Amino acid sequence: MPKRRTLSVALIGTKFMGRAHSNAWRQAPHFFDLPADIRMAAICGRDRAATRRAAKTLGWEKPMHDWRTIMVDPDIDIVDICTPNDSHAEIAIAAARAGKAILCEKPLARNVAEARRMVEAVKRARVANMLCHNYRRVPAIVLAKQMIDAGELGDRIYHFRARYAQDWIADENFPLVWRLQSKVAGSGALGDIGAHVIDLARFLVGEISRIAAVSETFVKRRLTKNRRAARVDVDDAVSVIGKFRNGAMLNLEATRFARGRRNQLSFEINGSGGSLVFDLEKMNRLRFYNASDSGHARGFRDIIVTESTHPYVANWWPPGHLLGYEHSFVHTIADFVVAVVAHKRIRPDFADGLKTQQILDAIQRARSLPKL
Repeated sequence: MPKRRTLSVALIGTKFMGRAHSNAWRQAPHFFDLPADIRMAAICGRDRAATRRAAKTLGWEKPMHDWRTIMVDPDIDIVDICTPNDSHAEIAIAAARAGKAILCEKPLARNVAEARRMVEAVKRARVANMLCHNYRRVPAIVLAKQMIDAGELGDRIYHFRARYAQDWIADENFPLVWRLQSKVAGSGALGDIGAHVIDLARFLVGEISRIAAVSETFVKRRLTKNRRAARVDVDDAVSVIGKFRNGAMLNLEATRFARGRRNQLSFEINGSGGSLVFDLEKMNRLRFYNASDSGHARGFRDIIVTESTHPYVANWWPPGHLLGYEHSFVHTIADFVVAVVAHKRIRPDFADGLKTQQILDAIQRARSLPKL
């Protein structure tokens, strides 16, 4: 009997996404029948003390402080990139050249030029690559995709409307952080949370062909850690209209200034045969309107996506027991491991990330209106 394969993983980044990915690497083997064992070999971060703590609390074998040492370690099979956006390209290209499989947090890069270099690197090296748009693996959203593909919304989609709203920088006294600096982040709400909406639009409806956009930076100067005023040079909010190649209309908004909206990602899709509504704040629920219903039965119905027949759910709890944000990352890791072992393409990959980045860049170029 052949020896079971073990995949050794190195994660780069110890903060919010580093914690989310660490939990997923730890949990995936316990809830999914993976084709390989997982070794959480190393976690890498610049702050030595924080990285040592992260290794201990998050379950990694050893802390590391220079990501370049990971690339020359022959025992590392997978590199998981959870760093700020300005380092994605350099790390991913080095990992590809080293023959490592790569999982990278979104957005893929700061701009199209970087994203294209990343795609070229993984193609040249022929390494497995995946972009972590975890919302593609929320069971209710996967069910929505299945319903659309099965024609339950009819043979034509008319509208995709989406809004991703947060409020974490709505306080004008909130300090300047890397997500508010274009040299690190590339863009503001657009790349941070708007990228998720664009990816879902492409996933659920199809490729986008035309866009027009406006954006605003509401607080143009903020204080640094040293209490010095500095310019904010990314968008705080963006609104986009456009069309898909299939003729459907696109309407999306991304904002980090929506008071009371902590992390609301919502969308509505209207088709010739029905509609679907989703809200991340009620992420186990998908609302469906079937135009073929008649009389008093007409209306939106709630599908509680916790049945064992629903995507991913059979690996978790009995019907009616809810799943949360962290589960979408576990599903991402599980699917990625299967693809790595099978040498199969896994979506969204870096090529998808490039397509999304092209849309992000187009929105940035389009974000102005003539004065009336």
